[in-house]
Order: sequence, then C-alpha cells, then structure tokens
Amino acid sequence: MTRKRKNKKRKIYKTTILFIFLDIIVAACFFIMYGPWDKFRNLYVNTALKTMNHQYFANIFFSQKTIDKIVANNYFISINEDSSTDDVVINTAEKEHYKDEYERELFTREKGNDLYKIINLKVGTSKGYLVAIYKPEKVKLISTRQFNVGGYGEQVTTMCNRYRGVVCINGGGFIDNGMGSDIPIGSVIQDGQITWGSETADTARDNIIGITKDGKLKLLTNATANEAIAKGVYESMVFGPFLIVNGKPLEIVGDPWGQAPRVAIGQTKDGIILFLVIDGQNYINGASLQDMIDVLTRYGAYNAANLDGGQSSSLSVNGVLYNNPPAEASRQGGRYVVTGWGLIP
Repeated sequence: MTRKRKNKKRKIYKTTILFIFLDIIVAACFFIMYGPWDKFRNLYVNTALKTMNHQYFANIFFSQKTIDKIVANNYFISINEDSSTDDVVINTAEKEHYKDEYERELFTREKGNDLYKIINLKVGTSKGYLVAIYKPEKVKLISTRQFNVGGYGEQVTTMCNRYRGVVCINGGGFIDNGMGSDIPIGSVIQDGQITWGSETADTARDNIIGITKDGKLKLLTNATANEAIAKGVYESMVFGPFLIVNGKPLEIVGDPWGQAPRVAIGQTKDGIILFLVIDGQNYINGASLQDMIDVLTRYGAYNAANLDGGQSSSLSVNGVLYNNPPAEASRQGGRYVVTGWGLIP
C-alpha cells in the first residue's frame, strides 16, 4: 500500500472518530434536555433566563410553551415585611460558649485581625467565601465616580481602593450595555443623601437594601428613597430578592434562578455583617438561591439579601480581586459595575 493511500485511510479514520464523538455529545445533550430528569431542564432554562445577555439560550432546546411551564413550576414567594433593626443588638465580641461549630468559626478572630475574617467554603463543586465583618458601623456603600456620564462604571477593586476600603463586594444592578455601565437601577443613598434617583425619591418603590449609621442592615420592601431615609437608612441600593428577613427565609419552590455565581449581604442578630460570594461559571455551576440561604442560615444570618451575581460577582481584599468570577470578567480583573459594599476603616 502506498504512503498516499495510507495517509488517506488515516484521515478517513480520524474523521470517522471525530463524527462519532460529536454524535455522542449531541445524543447526550438531547438525552439530558429531553430525558426524564426535570432538574436539568429547570436548571438550564432558569439559569439562562436570569442572565442579561443570553436569555435566548433557553429557546435553543425548548419551545416558549415549555419555557413558560418551567417558569411557572419554579418560583419564590417574596417576603413582604421589613427587617427590624430593634432585633439586632450589636455585640461582635468573642464568646465564652458557642451554640455550634459555625458560630465558633464566625466569632473566632484570626490573630491580629479584629476587623474581618474570611471563611472558605464549598458549595457543590464551587468555591465560596464568607467574610465576617466585626465593625458593622464601618460598612459603607461604594460607587463609581459619577453616575450617567456615558461610562462603564468601575471594577470593585478600583472603587474599593478609591474609598480606601479593606474588603469590598459588588452591589446593585445597572443598565447593561454589555460591558457594564454607570447608570444604576433604582435609587442610591450615600451618607444619608440621595445620589441617584432624587427625581423619583417619593414615587419609585423598590426593595431597598440599606444600612443605618450605626451599622444595622435594613431591608425595606416596596419603599421609596425618602421613606428609607426617614426610617434611618444611611447607605442603600436596590436589588433582591431578600433571602432572610427577621430570621424567616425566602420560600422557594423548585429552583427558580438556577445555579450561577452569586453574592449576598447579611447580618447576624449580634451585628456581624456577612459578605457571601460564591464562584462559578454561568450555565455550569455556582449557587442556587436556596444554597445562599442555607449557608447564611448556617452562620446565623438574621437578615440577608441577594445582590447582583453572574459576571458581576466580585470580592476585593486588600486591593486584590480575591475570588474567581466567570471567565470573561476574571480575565479583565472583575466586571465594571456601578455600586458595591465595603469595609471602610
């Protein structure tokens, strides 16, 4: 057999193997999507629908009728009550006795650091980070330099450094132009003043995630910016859903938002502020809303709210991006966002 014929046979063999491999992948995808497991369908559709730019992914495999049915069977019942700051009595000192290992882990300081502690977690196959902040009165809203000037916002690390923060996370949503933007969704309050949304401060009603001047997390449902200020909110932005209010968790049916990188802020009854960040890759892994509630409840959160996740998920510690956001955001050092929360000593 000539060398030319041998090479031709080899190419045919490789091509055949490649097509067999592709056929197996396609068959596996169809079996997963149309097989007997609702979980995979729900996860795929709900995760796709919660992204800003890739909702069309849900329609690749399923009709709109099927998508509507999945959405109808996966939902949460919003908590319609405000958090009570009276229930939170700030005393973050270490205790003599702890009720369980999680409380001990939360309160026990690392040597020489009385400001915060980072607890490494695992949620499914994803890495997570729970930051316990022992000086709740030092937690402030951080934001991009200016709103609505045609820019892309700022990365959390950049904002955190400008505010001279130690630990920061991203916060609320924004009008998305693909890269981010400097236009917040909902009102923003900083140092007791409305810095975004003043023209609708008495009319626009939202889920307001705020902090009082003495460091208590204040969650207000269907409130205006001026109502929030009247109730003692000193720093705030808009997002949701609220995950825990006055010790009561969000009621979830199915898996309404799928798995994704997620971020949340919470507070224990003793006043410790919690920053929770879960890594992941969109459509593959990360955390569900229920996962976030489970972690926060385990560590004693009395009030907690979901923040912007996905590509925006960012945790900055001492001037460095500490977590590992999805690939696109990770390559550029974190996505450009509009607000966040920071420990500002």
